[in-house]
Amino acid sequence: MKQHDGARMSRIFIRCGTMAAGCALLFAALPAQAGAAPANPGVQVKDMDKSVRPGDDFYTYANGAWLKATEIPADRSSVGSFLVASNATESQLKTVMAELLAKPVAPGSDAQKIRDYYRAYLDTAAIEAKGMAPVKPDLDRFAAITDKASLSRVLGQQVRADLDPLNATNFHTENLFGLFVTQALTGGQVVPYLMQGGLGMPEREYYLSTDPKMVAIQGQYRAYIAKLLTDAGLAQADAQTRADAIYALEMKIAQAHVGREESEDFQHATTLWTRADLPAKAPGLDWDAFLAGANIGWTGNFAAYQAKAIPALSALVATEPLSVWKDWLAFHQVSQYAAVLPKKLDDDRFAFYGTVLSGVAQQRPRDKRALGAVNNALGDALARIYVGRYFPASSKTRIQGMVVNIKAAFTNRIQALDWMAPSTKAEAIAKVKGIIVGIGYPDTWEDYSGLTVSPTDAYANAVAAGKFDTAHQLSKLGKPLDRNEWWLTSQTVNALNLPVQNALNFPAAILQKPFFDPTADAAFNYGAVGAVIGHEISHSFDNQGAAFDATGRLRNWWTDQDLKRFDAAGKMLAEEFNAYEPYPGLHIKGELTLSENIADVAGLAASLDAYHASLHGAKAPVINGMTGDQRFFLAFAQTWATKYREAALRNIVATNGHAPGQYRALTVRNLDAWYDAFGVKPGDKLYLPPEKRAKIW
Repeated sequence: MKQHDGARMSRIFIRCGTMAAGCALLFAALPAQAGAAPANPGVQVKDMDKSVRPGDDFYTYANGAWLKATEIPADRSSVGSFLVASNATESQLKTVMAELLAKPVAPGSDAQKIRDYYRAYLDTAAIEAKGMAPVKPDLDRFAAITDKASLSRVLGQQVRADLDPLNATNFHTENLFGLFVTQALTGGQVVPYLMQGGLGMPEREYYLSTDPKMVAIQGQYRAYIAKLLTDAGLAQADAQTRADAIYALEMKIAQAHVGREESEDFQHATTLWTRADLPAKAPGLDWDAFLAGANIGWTGNFAAYQAKAIPALSALVATEPLSVWKDWLAFHQVSQYAAVLPKKLDDDRFAFYGTVLSGVAQQRPRDKRALGAVNNALGDALARIYVGRYFPASSKTRIQGMVVNIKAAFTNRIQALDWMAPSTKAEAIAKVKGIIVGIGYPDTWEDYSGLTVSPTDAYANAVAAGKFDTAHQLSKLGKPLDRNEWWLTSQTVNALNLPVQNALNFPAAILQKPFFDPTADAAFNYGAVGAVIGHEISHSFDNQGAAFDATGRLRNWWTDQDLKRFDAAGKMLAEEFNAYEPYPGLHIKGELTLSENIADVAGLAASLDAYHASLHGAKAPVINGMTGDQRFFLAFAQTWATKYREAALRNIVATNGHAPGQYRALTVRNLDAWYDAFGVKPGDKLYLPPEKRAKIW
């Protein structure tokens, strides 16, 4: 759901109190649905520019005044509704942290671990005093590599399964292989997925592109490698030579990678490789040593997700010089953990990843970064306090009602399709009914009793947290899938669809303004958070999610004719987005963003139906001169109000599965009701003839 994230490969498994599925065909009553007009319309009229015709530029009509008045913070690459909600959550967490720091806590408790992790991260004087000492044992481990077997073992030791599902372009870039743990695509037990990794830049196109802007970034990345090696004391006179060798190795890794389009086609990842298949199909790496180092040597089956890339990456272990691999390992170890090493290294990393790649001029304040670090390491421990303080039961009940309504609307839309065969409809409806919806927080919190946190060693804490989460993920291997598992913390401003689990996660942090306002008119909430809910439900039926059945198994439940019609509708939507051009010559990639765009169209349509049904036959009130449908569509467009730095926008277009916010707001062009609500006619710039409006679900 996030407006721009790197989750393309993970999108196969992660698409953005449990409800009973049997209530999906009933419309739940919500407070303030009909009758007297509520005082709060939700829509921010002050942010609009009514001098613009809605049919010519609906995004500016809804957000023009906001766009003129809003500046991107110096420590951010963009600003928008997601940042508004994130800032509110951050402020709430800051209050929670202040109270934890001020009161006594039980030794060994989660509260103490949160406090110690935070304090160690903030203690930059201690970090400076330690210098490179904390990372020295790891650097010594790399220096001790003498042959392919010891290299393979270390590469295995580096593997982390602590995947951030919202930032997973290459998984952990410091690892040659990423590791993801979930059910096999064909069903059955949980298995390890081997994924391509090993790149320091966002993806292969950053290495392979000959575009002048990309070529400039390539040079800046090589300079970053050399500077980090120098500042870390790992190389002096020969720093650039060694940096060039590291870059050359990463270029070969990039050439071994499969592209995004092929990575999206998960039909190729259904075959499991046995333990014996690994050395037979991917020679070069010493697999015995690698798997032992990764603590998965006992596993019998593996899902080779990018099956073409794994053999090519494995071969590089045998063909590339050990000295370069050792430098590559050292560089990535220091780069990844630069935030908890001396400031000059932290600054070096920010200069490239913050400024060069995203256009951000200023590093975020250390205390805010510390909160983020605690979130990553002890997210559920912090979440338990957060939701108890800031997510009332009344909000959960209200959102549950909206979910019921939108699931019902989606079911009704499936039943009304005139082109879909009864057998396909039956499968689709079963899938909607079977969706497990988590709202606010998980039913079971993660247990951190096995995580040791130092009050004085920030580097040790960061490493320990990664190992702890990896062990947690590996503990699921060989077991049945837990369909109730959450992949986001409650304080994350986002939402997810999990097709393998046929489940949805809606964290508490996105269930607040500007996405949800319990005092606002129903039209606003359905246009804002309702569209988020509809989006995630619709991911179960986008061009990827529709390949999974109600049990989360990859299975074709479509007739050939139905699938052809569905694909044709998707092609039309892709062409619509291909026409958008943020900068001359830079077009949105309609195929790359197709799954998200399908979810936007279908989700918005279902949420509109649910809003209409929630009125129970009453006429929607007119508030501030706006009809109910107008408020609905304006709420949707205002949630996508976004400003980007040019570098960040170019990065999103090049690599992201989500279209930028200003184009997602134009999803409204595909709904007939939008034309009626704003009187959009032929000749208006955004007008699409009825036959060109994507009708998906």
